[in-house]
This record gives sequence, structure tokens and C-alpha cells, in this order.
Amino acid sequence: MIAYLKGRLVATGVDHAVVELVGIGLQVNCSAKTLASIGPVGEAVLLHTELLVGEDFMRLVGFASAAERDWFRLLTGVQGVGARVALAILSTLAPDELARAVAAQDKAMVARANGVGPKLAERIVRELKDAAGPALGPAASGTMPAAGATNDAISALLNLGFKPAEASAAVGRASEDLGEGASLDALVRLALKKAAR
Repeated sequence: MIAYLKGRLVATGVDHAVVELVGIGLQVNCSAKTLASIGPVGEAVLLHTELLVGEDFMRLVGFASAAERDWFRLLTGVQGVGARVALAILSTLAPDELARAVAAQDKAMVARANGVGPKLAERIVRELKDAAGPALGPAASGTMPAAGATNDAISALLNLGFKPAEASAAVGRASEDLGEGASLDALVRLALKKAAR
């Protein structure tokens, strides 16, 4: 899995950036908010990434922050939300705005994104309220889990075949039980037990 890219920003388009790494240019799909925040062409850039693989494609998606990447994983775990719709939502709402919308069950806010109708917006806020709730911590904070062991544990569960929403919920519950200083091993072990219940 490619966790991040660090290189020189060569070009940007409407929905992508090209990052040069050791003489290789990688095209990375991005939300509008990420494209607006990564800086000018020619400068160094760091993008958190998610590699999407299908029968007839491989696509790299890039994010300005780990929180945005985590929300992308949660969103694509909802039935009917593919990568394109998830990026449209993240182009409209920053991670903290999306967290507030989910916590408040504000489907109208989510429906502002292109390609998201009222029914899909309702499904997103309903499903992510439970899945993202433990991961969000206090709803008022509007943040995803701190980077580090928590994100690594979610990634480990994703690699084991869990859906993004399931992985985030299980790790969130494990993190609540173990506290902030929990090790990766402890988080993964307890998250697996929580997911099995």
C-alpha cells in the first residue's frame, strides 16, 4: 500500500495533480480542497494516498491530510458512494465540516456536493453516524482520530478485508477502551475482538 507521496508538484488539473518522484510523474486524483491547498506548481508537495484497484484500472487518490483520507475511506464504505462521489463530497466539505454534518445528521449539508441526492445524503449521514461516532471522539471536536497507531490499525483492518466503516468503528471502540497511548498491536488485537462481536 502506498501511504503517501512526497515529491515535486509538476502540474494540476481540474481533478488531479501530477507529482514527480525520482523522474517518474504520478497522476493523483484529488478533491478540489486538496488541489487548492497543496501549493504552487514547482514546489515540494506531500500527499496522503489511497490506491484503488479494480479489474481494469489502478488509480491513486491523494489528500492534503490524513483526516481527509480517512473520511474518503469511510465515505466509500457506504453503499452507492464510489471514489468520484466521495471526492465530490470532500471537494465541498472539509473533514471538520463533514464530521459536524454527520454528528448533526445534516443531510442537506452533504447533499450540497455534486452527484449526491437527498436519499444518498441521508444514507451517508445515517451510516456514518454509527461508524464514525467512536472515531470522531466528542462530536463537537469535528476531528478524525490522531495520526499514528489509530490510523495504522485502521489500515491493518482494511488490509484484512474489513470495510472502511467497519474498520474505523472497531478501532474507534478499541481506542476508547485502551486510551491515547495504546500500541498498534494492542489496538489491532482489541479492534478484531470488537469487530467479531
